[in-house]
Parts: sequence; C-alpha cells; structure tokens
Amino acid sequence: MTQTVFTIQTRGPGLTEFTDQVAAWLPPKSGLLTLFIRHTSASLLIQENADPEVRTDLTAFLHRLVPPTTDPSMRYLTHTYEGPDDMPGHIKAMLLPTSLQIPVTAGRMALGTWQGLYVVEHRDRPHSREVVAHLAADG
Repeated sequence: MTQTVFTIQTRGPGLTEFTDQVAAWLPPKSGLLTLFIRHTSASLLIQENADPEVRTDLTAFLHRLVPPTTDPSMRYLTHTYEGPDDMPGHIKAMLLPTSLQIPVTAGRMALGTWQGLYVVEHRDRPHSREVVAHLAADG
C-alpha cells in the first residue's frame, strides 16, 4: 500500500489536468489506484486530454446546467451567503465523481490513449485542491 496527497492549483472554473503528477508518483507495481478529492465544490474526472475544446465545452455545459444563484432559475436556493458560485459548486460536485479507481499495471495507469485525470473546479476563483492517492498493490 502506498499513499500520497497531490495539491492541485486550479485557475477557476474548468478542468485542470494532473495525469503527469500521478504517473510520476506511481511505483513500478500493479494494483488499484484510488483518487479522492477532499473538497465539496470540486470533482474528479477522467476525460479526453487531446483537444482543449472538450474541456471548454464541458465547463460551458456545467455552467448552463447549474448556473450561479444570481440566475433567476436558481432563486429557490437558500445557501447563498458564500457567493453566487458556492451552492452551484456543491450541486456540480454532487453530479460528478469525487473519487476514481484506475487499474495500474507495472507502474502505469491503464488509461486509454486520450484519457487524462482532471480536477474539475466549480468555484469562480482559483483554489488549491487536495487529491488523496492510494495505491493498493497486488501481492
């Protein structure tokens, strides 16, 4: 068993890739990697890492799906004192995963050719996000 914490600096809403940091940390073992984000207004995602337009479109979709509390469609929300992006951030985190499991073979994640690991920031400003990584190695 091996464990660490990655600190990921986000730039505000959107996807921040951290695949390379995890790949560099993995020991030359096989097993199951679990990633867990320690926040309630951010998520984890495995998504395409070739075309940046994918990340742009996903961010735009999430904003359209769950707009800020200043949008008239969100006037029913009561948790608004932390800013118009806070409660929508919690809703987005409820819809997207906060943990991921990835098979690891001989120290390499079994990701597809175009797959990358991302922190999805749901708040309007940059944040420092912690992702706990746990590798349960075989044998």
